[in-house]
Formats: sequence, C-alpha cells, structure tokens
Amino acid sequence: MKQHSLPELLCPAGTPLALDAAIEGGADAVYFGASQFNARMHAENFGGDALRSAVLRAHAYGVKTYLTLNTLVTDRELPAFLDSAREAARAGVDGLIVADMGGAAAIHRILPSLELHASTQLSGHNSEAAKLLASLGYTRMVAARESSLENIRAMVEMGGIEIELFVHGALCVCHSGQCLFSSLVGGRSGNRGECAQPCRLPYSTPRGEGYPLSLKDLSLCDHIPEILDLGVASLKIEGRMKSPEYVRDTTRLWRKLLDEGRSATKEEKERLAATFSRSGFTDGYFVSKIDRSMMGVRTEADKQKTSEVEPFSGLVKKVPLDLHLVFKKDQPTTLTIGNGKQTVVVSTDAPEPARSVPMDEDALKKNLCRLGGTPYEVASFSGDMDSGLMLPLSGLNDLRRRGVAALEEAARPIYPELPYEPKQPKEIRKAENFASFRSAEQITPAAIQFFSRRFLPLFEYNETANGVILPPVLFDSDLAAAKEALKAAKANGAEYALVGNLGHLSLVKEVGLAPVGDFRLNCTNRESVRFLEELGVKEVILSPELTLPQARDVGGDSALLVYGRIPLMVLEKCVSKEISDCKTCQAGYTTLCDRRGVTFPVTREYEHRNVIYNSLPTSMSDKIADLDRARISSRYFLFSVETPNEVDEVIGAFEAGSPLPFPVRRIGS
Repeated sequence: MKQHSLPELLCPAGTPLALDAAIEGGADAVYFGASQFNARMHAENFGGDALRSAVLRAHAYGVKTYLTLNTLVTDRELPAFLDSAREAARAGVDGLIVADMGGAAAIHRILPSLELHASTQLSGHNSEAAKLLASLGYTRMVAARESSLENIRAMVEMGGIEIELFVHGALCVCHSGQCLFSSLVGGRSGNRGECAQPCRLPYSTPRGEGYPLSLKDLSLCDHIPEILDLGVASLKIEGRMKSPEYVRDTTRLWRKLLDEGRSATKEEKERLAATFSRSGFTDGYFVSKIDRSMMGVRTEADKQKTSEVEPFSGLVKKVPLDLHLVFKKDQPTTLTIGNGKQTVVVSTDAPEPARSVPMDEDALKKNLCRLGGTPYEVASFSGDMDSGLMLPLSGLNDLRRRGVAALEEAARPIYPELPYEPKQPKEIRKAENFASFRSAEQITPAAIQFFSRRFLPLFEYNETANGVILPPVLFDSDLAAAKEALKAAKANGAEYALVGNLGHLSLVKEVGLAPVGDFRLNCTNRESVRFLEELGVKEVILSPELTLPQARDVGGDSALLVYGRIPLMVLEKCVSKEISDCKTCQAGYTTLCDRRGVTFPVTREYEHRNVIYNSLPTSMSDKIADLDRARISSRYFLFSVETPNEVDEVIGAFEAGSPLPFPVRRIGS
C-alpha cells in the first residue's frame, strides 16, 4: 500500500457556533458561506465583520477557511459577486469554492493567487474534468458524490489536481449541478442556493405512496483504510444546515478514525447515526452497490436519538502562546509572542522608575497573561527585566492586545488584487433552429426540413441526425465506450456533439466533432459564454433558469431552449425500480406523481441512469415576437417523450406563431 499524507478533514460551519464546534471537534479546515452567492442561503452564513472574525478565529487554531461562492450568477450580479470574492480575500480566506464557470474565470483574473476549488455543483465526475480545471488555474475539484472507489482513484491518479471527497452527510438523489426540480416546479433554485428539497417529499407510485427520491445519508466510515490509500487531498463532511452538535460529534469521530487509520466500530457508527441520519447510512455509490438499500427517510426514532445528544456549549480548547518580555531601563518595552508557527514582536514606551510600588515579574506576568475572551492561553512566560521599574497598566494592556492582533494578522494571507476587465463573447448569435431527440423515430421529414442540426443520444445515433448528445455523466469507467461510440458516429456522418460537462470536451475534440454547449453547463452570463468560446465550444444553450431579458443580456453565440420538457433530475440511482419494478425499468419509461397529482415522465438512460422530466413542456411558440425583441435568434428544441405526430405539431405551431394544442409552461412561469 502506497503511503499518503493524512488528508485534510474539512467540516461545515453554517453558524458561528457551528464553526466553534468544528474547531472543538478537530477540523483541519472549515467551509462556510457569505451573505450572498452560496448554495446554502438559508444557513446563517457570514458576511462583513462576521466573515473577518470567523477567519481570524479559525486561523488562530490553525484551521483553514474556504468560502462558498458556489451559485450561478447573472450578468447584472457579476459586480456584486466579484465584490464578495474581494471581501473574502481581504478577510484572508484560504480559498473559494466556486461553481459558475464565468464568474470563477473573472475571479481568477482579479485574484490570481487565491485558490479556486471547483464545487460539486460544477459536476466534476472524471479525470478529464480534473485535468481541464487544473489547466485553468483551479487547485482542487470536489468529486461527484456518485463516484465509485475506482473512479475516484482515476481522478486522483490522472487528474493532476487535488481531489476533495464527500465522506459523510446528506446525499442529493440528483447529480449536483444538474437539478432543476426545485427551481422549475417550486420556484426556488437549487443552483441559486434556494433548494426546497422536493426529493424528500412523498410521491404516488404503482407501489403506493412512498419516498422514491429520498436517499439515506452518506457515510464512508467503514472505508477509512481504502480512502487513505486513495491519496485524496480533503475529506468533506456535509452539513452547513445542521446543528453545532452534529458538527462537533461528526468531526470528533472522523478526527479519531483518521488519526488512528481505522474504520468505525459498530458503537461508533451508532453514535454517528444518533447525531443525524435518515434510517441509517449508505455507501452504495462508493462500493458500486446501487440498490434499494440506499433509500431512507428521517424517522421519528431518528429524531428522538438526535434530541438526546449532549448540547454544545461552546469552544473549550485554547491555543498555547509563548511570551517573552524585555522590561529594561531606557529601552522600549518589548513583547515577543508566538504560537509555534508564527512569532511577532511589539513594543511600547520604555518603563519609568517606580514612584511607589515597582512591577516585579509576577505583576507583569499577571497583566500580560490576561487572555480571557480570546482563543489563547499562555503556555510559557519568560523575561529580561530590570527591577525598580513600572509601566502604566494601560500600556501593558495595549501591548498585550497589539501582540495578539499582530500574531493574528501574521497568519492572514495577502492576495494581490488586479482590476476587473470584463470579457465579452467574440461571436454573435446565428438565426437557426436546432433540436435534440430521444429516438430516431421522432426525426420526421418536417423535422429534417425545420432543424439545421439534429442530435440523437450517442449510443442511439444514426444518419437521420448530424449530431450526438453525450450522456450527462461519464465516469472514467465510461470513457472508453464513449470514445468508440463517438468515432462510430463520426464515421456515420455526425458533425456536432452536444456537450453538457467540461470533462467531456476532450473526447469530442479528439474525435473531431464540433462541440455545442448543452444547457447542463449552467451558462448564465457573458463571462461563461466567452469562457466556453475559449475552450472551443461553438455555441452554448443558456440555462433554462434565465428570463428572456437575462438571456438577451448574455448575447454571444448562445441559444435558448424555446420548446421541451426540461430534465429536472439526472439520477445515478435507478428510481424506476422504486416506482415500479425491473420490467418497467427495462421498458425505459415510467412516471412519477406528486401530492398534487402532477405527473413527471421518468426515462432510463445510458448505464441505467434515470432522467426525470418536467410535467409540462416549456413552449414559446406564440411568443415569437418576444424572442425577436430579445434577439434570441438561435432557438433550441428538446424532444423527449413526444410522438412523431407531436413533433410535427410543435414545428407547425412555431412556423405559424400559434399556441400548441396541448398544455405548456412558458419561460418565467
């Protein structure tokens, strides 16, 4: 077994008290959000003075700090987004966790020495994504939580970048960054930090009402030796919305397991479950056992166990300081203060001859060691002192305060700032209609006439199309098959590839297909369009979460989805079997019904993954004038469960500028 250094233990801090709990538990690093642009906007979060105080407090204990700026950003929000990055840098954070491609590129230009970590929201799930991010200046990539042991190993060994691995906490059933369920159905965007957690709600299925989208929490505490053998840089505990008690106890136990290099005992797992669980834990993705045992909900028994956990009353541990005082006649009074890592020297006026009671060593030590209310305690005190002297107590107190402040300042990293020079897209929109189809049968003669580019799924490609759709997820274990299929499609007339992940670009370029950016890239601003242009993407479909005015502002060689049932979730866990049975799953199509009676199509995709589509298609067929005014001349159509006749009806409605003869959802509704 190859020996690796112990990975960083990275813990959540949704509140100041949770920050203290992480420190008390033994975290090496913490992550938290600012007041804007983070994926847990309902946590207490940190901004302004609270941010600076949090960073100072963590650094005093030798704990690194990472700020989450991991939501999508519109053009009008970019200035505030960059201001948040500058504020974080000035506060001394050790890195930023980011998800918006264009926003991150802009941050890297104005703060080139500040570490950027690619959030799990950026959907990093293979070594090709890791290599690309490394070349773009990222320091770390957070691996998709659906990654198996061997796929994580491939990312570590071939990615050329630090890999951060989630090891404990809540699991989204949808691949991160690919969930639009809360946004399009509930009006609260998960990509904007407002997720309403529709995956935790009950749904009606042929099996009866249940929770087919609710997964147990993740815990890899049974796999510590394997994880240590991987060589990942950081192990991440989820939980910025969780209690300080959860943070303290989970951090404390993981600290113990890592230091001892062993997996958890049965009793230790029970303690973790008592802190928080949903019917226990799962390691299904890590061990490639993706089955019904992964499902779970938060039961009353779970809640009762959690209510019995000992409350967290505050941070107890202290940071030891070494003090040395020079207190001599006709010399400035000098205090040297150190914590083992840094040492600083501060001075004040020379002492004066004592008029009454001179200060002896005990008196000086007593005043200088008053560190109550700080993270520190005095471990040793020494001095070089003359007798018969005194200094006003105010001077000694000021010396102590300035010494502590100087020590904290010495631990704060300094990041040079450069002015922001916006990057605009170079290309302009084309006037074009193009479409993706789930099956070749949907590509009717009318579709061939109406759409200049027609995309089919990579593994179902035939000559009725001229472009392929890459699966939204391709782990390293999938890459060889994908490459062969791309070569075959190219030989069969394919010219274009619809790419929804940065980690898939290299495959497409290698084969010689022109990459078109899918909406799964979550492009919401001009910086992102320019970023993708520079990577060789010929055109990008904007995020369906944008309004028409926002899409207008982006410009560049971009398109907008004007018709289609928008995919709400990409699932690694087969939900079809939870809804019905294996026979239904093999048929490739089923439905999910929510509490309001709304039905959502569910399809089986490559490698047994599922996609949940919106209940209604989005359509702008009777809003052609609005599209023209917004300069949306490149228009994308997505056909999923439509019949060939319905495809033709859609084309006819757009040609006539009339409403569709079936219910639809309009952009922004």
